[in-house]
Amino acid sequence: MYQSIASFVALISLLDCSAAQSSLLSASRATPASSRAATSTYSQSDVPTGTAIPGDYDDAYRPQVHFSPPQGFMNDPNGMFVDANGTYHLYYQYNPAANVAGRQHWGHATSQDLYTWTNQPIAIFPGGPTEGVFSGSAVVDVNNTSGFFPNQTNGVVAVYTINVPENQTQHIAYSHDGGYSFIKYADNPVISPGGTNPTQFRDPKVIWDVSTQRWVMVIAYPIDFEIGIFSSPNLINWTAESNFSHYGVTGLQYECPNLVEIPVQDSNLSESMYAMLISINPGAPLGGSITEYFLGSFNGTHFDALDSTVRFTDFSKDNYAGQFFYGIPSDEDQVTLNWASNWQYTNVVPTAGEELGDGFRSAMTVPRGHYIKNLTRFGPSLISYPWNIMSIVESELASNNSLDNGTVLLDYSNVKSGAVYFEANITGLTTSESLDGTLNFTFSSSVSGESISGGTFISNGDVWLDRGHTDGFSNPFFTDKFSATGLYNEDDGSWRLSGIIDRSIIEIFLNGGELSASSVFFPTRPLDTMALRVSGLNSTATASVGVWALKAAWLNQADVNGTVSGNVTSGGNSTRLGGMRLL
Repeated sequence: MYQSIASFVALISLLDCSAAQSSLLSASRATPASSRAATSTYSQSDVPTGTAIPGDYDDAYRPQVHFSPPQGFMNDPNGMFVDANGTYHLYYQYNPAANVAGRQHWGHATSQDLYTWTNQPIAIFPGGPTEGVFSGSAVVDVNNTSGFFPNQTNGVVAVYTINVPENQTQHIAYSHDGGYSFIKYADNPVISPGGTNPTQFRDPKVIWDVSTQRWVMVIAYPIDFEIGIFSSPNLINWTAESNFSHYGVTGLQYECPNLVEIPVQDSNLSESMYAMLISINPGAPLGGSITEYFLGSFNGTHFDALDSTVRFTDFSKDNYAGQFFYGIPSDEDQVTLNWASNWQYTNVVPTAGEELGDGFRSAMTVPRGHYIKNLTRFGPSLISYPWNIMSIVESELASNNSLDNGTVLLDYSNVKSGAVYFEANITGLTTSESLDGTLNFTFSSSVSGESISGGTFISNGDVWLDRGHTDGFSNPFFTDKFSATGLYNEDDGSWRLSGIIDRSIIEIFLNGGELSASSVFFPTRPLDTMALRVSGLNSTATASVGVWALKAAWLNQADVNGTVSGNVTSGGNSTRLGGMRLL
């Protein structure tokens, strides 16, 4: 259906996370080329090279504890890894020349805490006017399996899709300076498409499989609803091993797969399980974009799902194409960043105007920590919580350990960031008969009266979010109300709701991340007042509430005009052309 609309077809041709064709492909002819350097000769006069792009981070819609690009258009996170020094690297689909999707590059930013970011120079550039550098991943080749890094243990290899009108192929580039600049491999592509549609084959995500001592790639054949699993000894020569096909909600295409080992909290289950995540766009149940996941086992060549149950990472509309950081030990909670938007309206939201430099488009979610928990009736489920959120608390705004049935009212207009985190816990739920009452919140503007609201009904487990009372954006696909249902666990004896609101994005979490929702919103005037209400509790139950102001992670780096300049030092000493190092 969407393919019949010319404008949508044009947009899809620009997307990064993209389509695939048939199944088994074999690897390329590539040979290790540590002594051979490919260079980029394509130059774009309107795209800066070797310098970070500055941005205005004092805009009313600009989040302060969420990552957003300095200007232009951003979508999917790419190539995320943490290095040996504890620096997190985020690459992302980036159009630095316009406020809409297209001309895809790999933007780059780094962080020590996943909340305070430094914008870096663009990392990977297209090699010609019809080429786009689409989604992919990055790994640290500690053992120099590629042959690119004979004298180091911190060499980084990026694996990504190159999109041209004729096809989508998989390329690699390598970095000797820890991921700040890259050399494109001379014998690209390392995997060429076959099958029914060569233009639909993309989004490689690579991990290291300890059991087989090989690299493993998952990659999407979007329109065939298949995820291909490949293996390689060296990141260059790839062998097709198996396909994971036609699981769950297919939408109109599969995109941006992830395969990751995740620790299990429950002692009666295994110590860890594998998760296969698949992004769907378009055709999500709520419209546009969404991500589903499957839990199971992986033997180095095949992923076997535990069951066919469809599980989603989010019950709202603005969480898509998330990627797990490479380099976090498998016995620790795994961490993602997710694109906080939806392809149904991302190109027209009011965070940017028509001219480049007039705002920005898109943000990431806050980092999400993940583990697997055996939930009542649901079984093993992926928990998603705001990772280390208390590390960016600036001050406590309110605290009440015995609120019971009552209301917390709060004026946070003096909070520099405009960002707030809250937690509300209902305890003393001794039996199912004690499950009474509601817990609701409202964030509103004291000037315009616009608001965002949400809450939960303890008796039936429903949790909801409503962004329909803000007036800065109207679009037929901008759905305003979302809900899901959680189930009470008597062993916990509690019911919890927490959330982060950050100027133009809200994320809420039920019971520590058993359910979560991510939603952008656009008021005409800033929200500055919070009301949190508890009512109808059983006599055995008690409510406790905490509210904290979050740091202005971007504005604390800005000059008096609100401009953040990013990294002003060079990523290396080599001359640069078109964003690629020349040796």
